[in-house]
Amino acid sequence: MRYAQGPTLTVEVVVDAPLDAVWALVTDINLPARFSSEFLGATWVDASRGLGARFVGKNQHKATGEWETTSIVNRYDPPRAFGWCVTDVECPTSSWWFELEEAPGGTRLVQGARMGPAPSGLSIAINAMPDKEERIIARRLSEFETNMRATLEGIKQLAEASV
Repeated sequence: MRYAQGPTLTVEVVVDAPLDAVWALVTDINLPARFSSEFLGATWVDASRGLGARFVGKNQHKATGEWETTSIVNRYDPPRAFGWCVTDVECPTSSWWFELEEAPGGTRLVQGARMGPAPSGLSIAINAMPDKEERIIARRLSEFETNMRATLEGIKQLAEASV
């Protein structure tokens, strides 16, 4: 997989809780910081929380240290979809989203992420070692998956404990 192809990953879980309870958790932009080894938290820039709302997220990674990015909400369909683009809506460095739907046993919750198309911090490593691009992307997707699964399991535990 090449960065220019927009590497994408989704993970999912069924949460034994109503859709609205899960929605309240996925739209809390700071909640993933409780479960992710990389995401440290975020602060809303805008008073609104719908389409176009912005927040600044803080992240860390052992290879690159800490950084902040501004994200823009580009998916907002309560209680079905919530997502954001990092840095720019038209050409983001990455996109992240949650999708929810009623399912047998509660709510099916999907978290997704897509790299690019704009260059990101990962592009530095790819440009320095172009022959290792596929390995670099595979490793990064694996890191994404670990944190996304931890986030979904954390949301599941919180939602199920509240019903």
